[in-house]
Amino acid sequence: MTETEKTTITPLTVKELQATVDRWINTYGVRYFSEMTNLAVLMEEVGELARIMSRTYGEQSFKGTDNAIDLGDELADVLFVLVCIANQTGVDLAAAISKNLQKKTARDSRRHRNNPKLRS
Repeated sequence: MTETEKTTITPLTVKELQATVDRWINTYGVRYFSEMTNLAVLMEEVGELARIMSRTYGEQSFKGTDNAIDLGDELADVLFVLVCIANQTGVDLAAAISKNLQKKTARDSRRHRNNPKLRS
């Protein structure tokens, strides 16, 4: 990434994120890994995220070899692979999340407010 590219990064819409990842794959990654390979890569990345979360917010402690821990980078790795899977399977993530939020709203609009476990 050039200095100009580093300083001109702006927030992306979900649609722009999908297009950006696709351009990156076709420019630097040669091609997408297979869907099953990407599923395995996603599980690896989620495992790395879980390791950071369990050590930062859970009871586990970091090992002496755990250095350069970057939660944001691990979240970005997970998101990148999710976007790859969406791209290669033809899923429009912006439309999918919109539809998913509508489903959750219809199903859960009162459920969580009425859950005594969630009251402080």
